[in-house]
Amino acid sequence: MAVWQGHSPELRAQVRACAARLRDGFAASGAVPVECPILLPAATLLDLYGEDIRGRAYVTSDALRGEQMMRPDFTVPVVQMHMNGGAEPARYTYAGEVFRRQEEDEARANEYLQAGVEIFDGADPAGADAEVFALIRAATAGLSLRAATGDIGILMAAVGGLQTSEARKAALMRHIWRPRRFRSLLDRFAGRAEVPPTRAALLAAADPFAAAGPQLGLRSREEVEIRIAALKADADTPPVSDREVALIDAILAVRETLPFALEHLRDIAVDMPSISSAVEGLAARAQALETRGVDIAALDFEAAYGRTHMEYYDGFVFGFYAEARPDLPPVASGGRYDALTRVLGRSAGRPEGIPAVGGVVRPGLVVELGAQIGGES
Repeated sequence: MAVWQGHSPELRAQVRACAARLRDGFAASGAVPVECPILLPAATLLDLYGEDIRGRAYVTSDALRGEQMMRPDFTVPVVQMHMNGGAEPARYTYAGEVFRRQEEDEARANEYLQAGVEIFDGADPAGADAEVFALIRAATAGLSLRAATGDIGILMAAVGGLQTSEARKAALMRHIWRPRRFRSLLDRFAGRAEVPPTRAALLAAADPFAAAGPQLGLRSREEVEIRIAALKADADTPPVSDREVALIDAILAVRETLPFALEHLRDIAVDMPSISSAVEGLAARAQALETRGVDIAALDFEAAYGRTHMEYYDGFVFGFYAEARPDLPPVASGGRYDALTRVLGRSAGRPEGIPAVGGVVRPGLVVELGAQIGGES
C-alpha cells in the first residue's frame, strides 16, 4: 500500500472503515476514544527527539503559536493529554492520520492512518505489557504475522551499571537508539579506538586558545572552555573493561525464543547484576503473556530489537510483520515508554510520570494484506 494520496476514494473508505473497527475493538476492551490535534508544538517534539525529527516530520510556522509539526504519531499528544489531568489507571484509543517524510523510501506512505491503544497503569506493568500485546495480536489475527519482541530496558540497565563516569553512561544512553554511534562510543570509551589527532593536540596543549584565531560562531569562550574541560575529564577516565564490553555484546547477541532468551539473560546477569531487575521484569512479562494465551515457547525475543526506530521506548518493545512481504514496514508495533511520561509530566506538575505502554496498527496494511489472503480487514 503505497502513497495514501493516490488511493481511490473506495479504497480510502475501506481503510478508514478498518481504522474505525480497530478503534471500536480497543474501545470494547475498555479504552476511552480520544481525538488528538494534527498540529503539535515543534519545540516539544524537538526536546524529545532532537533535531533528527526535522528530517522526518512536516514543519510549519504560525504567527501566534510559533513553529508547529504535523502529527508524526499519537503517543506524544495522548501522553500530554493524560499528564494534564487524566485519572489512573487509564486506557485510551484513537484513529487518524500521521505524517512522516519518506525521502529514502518512496514506496512507503508519507501520510497514513494509525489506530492504537495506550495504557497508563503502574499497578502491574507486566500485566499491562501483556494486555497491549494481546490486544494488538487480536486486532491483526488472521493475517499470519510474525511477532518480534525485545526489551530495551535490559540494555539500559547494563549501561547504567557500567564502572565508568556518569558522563560516559549518559552519552551511551543518548545513543542507545543509534547502534552505530553507540558502538563507536563504546569502543572509544573502552580504549579500542584511536583518539583523533585534532583532539589529541587539543588535550595536549597547555593553552588551547593560544593559537586560536578570532572568535567565530555562536558559542561563547566560556562554553568552549567547559567543553574542553569535559574532554580532558573524559581522557582521564579509565577505560571500560573488556569484560563489561563483552557482557554488553553478549546481551545484544541474544536472539532466541522467549524462554531460552530469558535463561540466557539470567546467565549473563550472574556476571552483570545491574540487569537482574530488568531480566526479572522480562520473566514477569513472559508469565503475563502466557496467562493471556500467548505461546511464549514460539515467541521470538531479540535483545537488540527496536533500537533503530523506537526512540522513546525504554522497556518492552514489539512488532508484527508480514514475512511474505519483507518490503512492508511493521503492520503493528508498540512498547513501554515510562520515561516519556516523566519528561512530558514536568510541564504538568507531574515529574514522577506514570508507567505506560501502547501499541499501534496500520489499517492500510491490514486492508492490503487482508485482500491478498482473501480475509476480512
